[in-house]
Amino acid sequence: MNTVITVAPTGPIATKADNPWLPTQPHEIADAVEAAFRAGAAVAHIHLRDAEDRPTADLDIARRTMDLIGERCPILIQLSTGVGPGVPFAEREKLVELRPRMATLNPCSMSFGNVEFSNPPTDVRRLAARMAELGVKPELEIYDTGHLDACLRLRDEGLLPHQPLQFSIVLGVAGGMAATPDNLLTMVNRLPEGAVWQVIAVGRTNLELGAIGLALGGNVRAGLEDTLHLRRGVLAEGNLPLVERAAALARSLNRDIADTAATAAALRLADVGASAS
Repeated sequence: MNTVITVAPTGPIATKADNPWLPTQPHEIADAVEAAFRAGAAVAHIHLRDAEDRPTADLDIARRTMDLIGERCPILIQLSTGVGPGVPFAEREKLVELRPRMATLNPCSMSFGNVEFSNPPTDVRRLAARMAELGVKPELEIYDTGHLDACLRLRDEGLLPHQPLQFSIVLGVAGGMAATPDNLLTMVNRLPEGAVWQVIAVGRTNLELGAIGLALGGNVRAGLEDTLHLRRGVLAEGNLPLVERAAALARSLNRDIADTAATAAALRLADVGASAS
């Protein structure tokens, strides 16, 4: 499988005060995603913001954002059901009813910085079952070793029926695994056979661990959700420079960049949503 680049343009935490190029409104996100697609991104990991730039699971905002992205390019949309601090699970899980090609499935509750990220086991099982019914591919975000075990229990219960499993190994969030090469290797070595995976390294180690992940055969995520800087002390002027950096890094390792068709085929995505390519 060629390298899949995912752009994560917004995230739940940063604001325009942190980086003025952060896209937050539907048209800004769509513009950023289109530019990333032209630079090689096959997947767009989408967090939503309301008119005051606060994280939201509002279905109208989500639908508008998905429609605008679909009008601009055929990138594969992956909606985040994590949404952001303080948004109830009951609101977050409704996003899968819009039938994006993919959506996040967070298997466990955890401390996330200074807040609680609540993902109760019964609710997670319900969401996993609904995603299976709708044909929405789970992006399994694992922030610690036990999160992988929780995902494997879901698999063994028949709640993750569609292979291959798709994992995002998240490092550097306060409350989760530290962003170290050792932790990345530990997680990669424990993944089930045939799994598709990417590295999400938050903050200063974004480039370093992204490069290690690529060298190990993984995919890569790039964007302002994960780092606001292109290099130390220099803000990234939007998502495009970060995606271009990821693409150049993959090519320097003799890894070809997967387009949307190749990515959809490798992940065996159902053709369920408006974002289909």
